[in-house]
Order: sequence, then C-alpha cells, then structure tokens
Amino acid sequence: MSAVPSLPEDVLQTAHATTSCAPQGNGAYAVNGSSSSPTSDFTLHNTPIENFRPIKIIVIGAGYSGIYCGIRIPERIKNAELVIYEKNAGVGGTWYENRYPGCACDIPSHSYQFSFEPNLKWSALYAPAREIQSYLEGVVKKYSADRFIKLSHEITNCRYDDHEAKWYVTVKNITTGELLEDTSDVLISARGNLNNIAWPEIEGLNSFKDEVMHSAKWNEKYDFTNKKIGVIGSGSSAIQIVPALQRLSGAQISTFVRSKTWISPPFGQSLWDKLGMTDYKISPEQQNRFASDQEHYHSFRLAIEEDGNAIHGVTIKGTPMQISARDAFEEHMRARLASAPHIYKALLPNFSPGCRRLTPGPGYLEALTEPNVDFITTQITKIEETGVRTADNKLHEIDALVCATGFHTSAPPPFPLTGLEGISLQKKWAERATSYLSLAVDQYPNLFMMMGPNSAIGSGSLTMMIESVGDYIIKCVRKIQKENIRAMVIKKKMVDDFTDYADAYFANTVFTEECRSWYRRKDTGKVVGLWPGSALHCIEALRSPRWEDFEYEYVGEDQTGGKNANRMAWLGNGWSVNQLEKTDLAWYLYPEFVDKPVAPKPEEKEQYKIRSFSH
Repeated sequence: MSAVPSLPEDVLQTAHATTSCAPQGNGAYAVNGSSSSPTSDFTLHNTPIENFRPIKIIVIGAGYSGIYCGIRIPERIKNAELVIYEKNAGVGGTWYENRYPGCACDIPSHSYQFSFEPNLKWSALYAPAREIQSYLEGVVKKYSADRFIKLSHEITNCRYDDHEAKWYVTVKNITTGELLEDTSDVLISARGNLNNIAWPEIEGLNSFKDEVMHSAKWNEKYDFTNKKIGVIGSGSSAIQIVPALQRLSGAQISTFVRSKTWISPPFGQSLWDKLGMTDYKISPEQQNRFASDQEHYHSFRLAIEEDGNAIHGVTIKGTPMQISARDAFEEHMRARLASAPHIYKALLPNFSPGCRRLTPGPGYLEALTEPNVDFITTQITKIEETGVRTADNKLHEIDALVCATGFHTSAPPPFPLTGLEGISLQKKWAERATSYLSLAVDQYPNLFMMMGPNSAIGSGSLTMMIESVGDYIIKCVRKIQKENIRAMVIKKKMVDDFTDYADAYFANTVFTEECRSWYRRKDTGKVVGLWPGSALHCIEALRSPRWEDFEYEYVGEDQTGGKNANRMAWLGNGWSVNQLEKTDLAWYLYPEFVDKPVAPKPEEKEQYKIRSFSH
C-alpha cells in the first residue's frame, strides 16, 4: 500500500490545540500526549483502522476452488501476496486431468459455472470435460488470476511453525526437478475431492503385460479400435466410459461390475422436456438467443438452479419425493434394459436412489445390451498377464485394462501436512476425516480448506458452495490481517460438535443405507464426503462466520502467557485510510452502499403487528 499522505494544515492546527500530533514513519499520525495520563503503557497501533498489514497466502490447486481464490483474494484483500501452486501443466484440476472418452459434467452445465461468469456458449446441457476446462482457462485469463498461478509445481510438504506462526511449504518444480521452500501466513488447500487416484486393490494388477490406465490418468495416444477392453467399475466414470468405447470400431468391452447402482434419468428431465431439448444439445440458435436476450437466459438459468434445489427431499428417507423417485428410476432402468432383464436384475439396487452418487449416464444402459459388450458381475480374483480372472476361474482375455475406480476422498493429502506439536493430518485423520464446516481443522492454525471433509453436495449447485466456502475463508483472512491476529485456529469442541451434528443429520438420509459409496468410510460407514444438508442450507450456514468458535493469538502476545497484547489495538490510530488518502470521504452515501429499507404495505403492517406482539 502506498504511503499515507500528510494532513491539511487546518486539520493540523485544530489537532495542536488539544494534543501533539506528529507524523510517523508511514505518514500516519499518532497521539503523543493528552490532558489526562494513560493508565497503562499501551501505545496506539500506528496504522489506520483498516490495517492492511502485509500478508502472504499460499493456495494449493488451481481447479474451481483455487481459481476462485485467485479472483477474490486480490479483489478483497489489499497488501496481500498470493501464490497458487498447481501440479498440472494447466488449470482446471479434475477437468484438466480427466480426459477419458465420454468425460462430461453429470449435472447441468448452467449450474456448474461461477455465479458471476455465466457461459452462454455451452454446447450441451452436460458439457464435455474439455469444454469445462476451456471455460475455466478463459475465466483465469479474463480476471488475470494466472499472474498468481505457478503451473507444474507440486506440493511435497507443509509444516506449521508455531514459533514464527508461519506455514513452511516445500514445492517441487516438476519441469526442472528443483525443490524450493516457500512460507506464508495463511495456507489454503484447494485440492478438491477428486484428486488422489485410487487404484483397485486386486492381486496381480502390476502383472498385466499390456496397457493399463486409470480414468484420471488416461493415455490419449492409445488406440482402442479393434481391441478387447476390460473396464473395472460402475461409478460415474465407468458409466461415461463404457458407451464411448462401445461405439468404437471393432471394440469388444468386458465391463466388470461388482456393485449395484441406480442409473437415473437426466437431472431436470421434466424441465428439458418443457424446453424441447430432447437430445441435450444446445444449438447455435439457442446459444445466440442466450447472448442476445438476457432476460430469456436469466429465466433459463434460474429454472435450472431452482430445479436442482427443489429435489433435496429425494435424499431424505421416506419422503414422498424419495419414494416417487425410486419408482421413476426403477421404471427408467426397466425400459432401457427391456431386452436384457438379467442385467436389469443384476444392477437394480436394494438401497434408495442417492445412497451412491447419482449419475444420469445417457447411453450407458443401452450400451450394456449391445453385442460387443460383456456384462460381468462375477467377482475378480486376480489379474494375470493376459487378462482378468474371475471367481468362476474364467480368464477374460483383454488387450487393455481401464480402472474406473475413483479417488481417495475426504482423506489427507498425499504429502505430509503437520500442525501444532508436529501432529500430521495423516495421523489425525487415520480413523476419520473431521472438520469444522468442512473448512477448518483443530490444531492447524491459519489453515483453511475448500472441498474438505463433508463438503460435497447431494443436491443443488456445487459451484455455489465453493463460492460460499471461498467467501468465508477470505473473511477469515481479512480478520487475521485487520485485527493483528498471529494465529487463528478452530476449537476442538466445535469440530466435535459439527461431526456429531453431521452424524445426527445423516441418520435420517439415504446416504447411510448399505451401499458402496465414496461418500462414506468403508470401515465405519460414517458419511464424510457430503455436507449435512442442502446447498441452500450450506450457503446460509456460511453467510456469517461465528468468530467465537475460533481461538486467537495476537501479534505481540507473549506465547508463554507472561504478557497479553491489547486486543483492541486493531482500532489503530483513530484515522481511516479514506481520510489520509483524501478520497471517498462520504462513501457511505454512494447509492451502491445505501441500504434503503422498503416500507411495508398496509396489509403487511397488520401481519407484522400480529407476529410481533401476540403472545
């Protein structure tokens, strides 16, 4: 921040009449004397009340969450040094890494974008991965977030130093192999949930002699035409991969499905029917209308968002919406598997829709009935040089093996991260990943998480939740900066209380039913992947931070307990930056800042009277 300008002469004359004011090193003014003696040795913190003290922030990851930080932090926090480390060679996170055929968003594209940056050119209601990555790349360039992003830089270690109240972060430059150490006042993990690859735990996986790839580590150079291909998994990735490979010339697919799963109708199906979008493509004519008719586009976008928020009842056991959804999903699967009743019977779950992540999967059920697809439910016992052996001792010979087996979710990062007393997050989360509101962990000061434990969503907009978490974290960083806070850490009691709340909430939802799902821990069945409520519930919960839930240590405070800092020192020297810079001296009267109340209508007056004063 630039030096604070000196004050006008008339102000100085007035000040000298009662006190002695002298400019300090940064151009601000401090009171040196007064008519009454102070009762302590406290001296004013020599800064305007805004106190934009220098602060360094490191963000891990440049997907949706990291990009949001790259836009909002420089906008809302002055005098901040920001660096975003991204291990990939491009931005986008999971949308940069996942390049398998058929990879696409499984919720409507218009609900999977930043609220402030609508994309009028989505080509489909479920946008392909490359289109999403291109959108994110465009957002980064438009808002110049790339000035903070260091690509091909992988975090290998994070350590909090209590003596210095700093995070020490070791970073590997993937291009050169060089290791460097960086430090920050605040560390934000924006790694996301779908980041740490989970390979199948099957004997002999490394013995297969031909091509092996994970859905998130796709070999784009491999030619699948005229190949025998094994696909392990029945989650969202496999549901997109199988129909894409099935359509290739000469391909023969063996899909190994160990779990029953619901294949839902496309989300918002009734809305698409009303809009006449039966093929889920958005024509150039429709895109042009979105661009030329803002009211039409806004209505369209609102309808999609409202539709997503209206289905929360599907996740609650026994609700009419949940019961009717089960009937509709069952009929949807039966109709598409009419020619293969054995597959319908094998896939149809005994748990409720939503227990596992719901995936529309257009074309998946139809692909399973094609002659070049073998649907195999027999358990895999081992993988051999030439194929996959199942429990019936049959060897399924293949040329390529695709593992669509997901990720380690709600788990500590794949690098050491240590907090107070050298406690590693790996050790702390050994039995269960816990957090406060998904974004903070006790014993880890000045560490915040985006898409941490209990952060994904069962219904509604994930990107709006990301924005809400980001806004909350930025408020925390601003508090640290403005109030001269050295260390800010959530109380263990609040982490425990949030965990108990989540368990109580999920007890009445479909997510605790018996199914294989990344939402839950395999050993305990506890739901660790989802926010305990709806998207609207999350947005409201994060609107205003509960500062009393944190513990604070202030700059100048003796860590041994011998001296307490004045915790009102953040009030500064009595001046505001606006006064010292001689700008916007009556900003509170600008139209955009005036919060004008709306006078109640006559009928509302009577209603208010009844609500307020009846007993």
